[in-house]
This record gives sequence, structure tokens and C-alpha cells, in this order.
Amino acid sequence: MVLKPQDIFITLKLVALGNESWSYVRLANELFMSASEINAGVKRSLRAGLLIGGHQQTEYKKKLMNSMNMVGSHSHWPNRQAIHEFLVHGAKYSFPPDLGEVTRGIPTATAAAPIKKNFMMVDELPPVWPYLEGEVKGYSFSPIYRSAPQAALHDPNLYELLVILDTLRGGKAREREKAAQELDLRLSKYGSD
Repeated sequence: MVLKPQDIFITLKLVALGNESWSYVRLANELFMSASEINAGVKRSLRAGLLIGGHQQTEYKKKLMNSMNMVGSHSHWPNRQAIHEFLVHGAKYSFPPDLGEVTRGIPTATAAAPIKKNFMMVDELPPVWPYLEGEVKGYSFSPIYRSAPQAALHDPNLYELLVILDTLRGGKAREREKAAQELDLRLSKYGSD
């Protein structure tokens, strides 16, 4: 079994949803993927330990289920510790970005919130996901999955998580350090609403 980029995309969407219940159809609609792709991605993420499933009876699960009041929702949810560890230490090796030519797109990595506020870009083109309807000119930075720009425009929480991920994938040491802090902040909020 090998994790695919869409598995990380799906997992981050579940983090972005927080306490909301979800279904494969809902994720498919909001991530612009097929339900079968979502199903396969969830299975791989479960196997890799990025998600925790109903069959995994742990104290973590019991506490999380109680704190999230997850009655009626799906029985898989993000494993905060595993996600943090994998993204901070493995994303840049597993899913390095393709950097390319100047294009129009959607700002990402150090050019978008929440990372942008910490770094000043002087006379540099920002990294952008190529997107026909994008309004920012910058250098091409490949998204984790082809529908990420479209999904991010519909979900601000997911957009921030993807920006953090892109900084971890392609940022410099200081930028990755800040992204790791921002990721930790968002993961610590998961299940606390």
C-alpha cells in the first residue's frame, strides 16, 4: 500500500470539517472527486494510520468521540498526532511540488494566509496553484491534488490547511517551522468545538 496525494487531500478535508458529520458523497462533492476515489483514499489513510476507524478501540477514540458528539457521523476521523508527524517530517519527501513557469493562479505556501503574515516577499513572484480563474500572477506550484484549488475556494479552513501543507512541501527551513506551528494549532482545535 502506498499513500497517494489525494489521500492527504481527503484527510485534510476531514480536519477542516472538524465536528461536522460527513459522508463519501459529501466529500466527493466538496473535493470535486468521485465517491469511489474518496472511499479508496479513506481506506489507504486508515491503513497508514492517518485516520482512525471504528474498529480501532482506543482511549483516544473514546475521548474524541465524546468531545465531538459524533452521533450520526461517519466512524473515521483524523489521527492528529500521525498527521502532524507525517506532514512535518514526510510531506516534502513524499509529495515534493513541481515548480514551473509564470502563470495566473491562486496564492499558496508563503503567499497566502496563515503563512503570509510571517514572511515578507520583496520583488519576488509568489507561488500559485495554476488556475484559469486565478487573479494572481506568480510561479507555478503544483497542488497536492488537481482539484485542490477549486475545493479550497469553497472552504477557507481547507485552504489554510493546504497552504500550510504546501509550505511544508516546498518552503525553506524557517517557513516550514512556522507551518508546523500553524498545523499544530489547527490540529489541536480538532474536536474541541
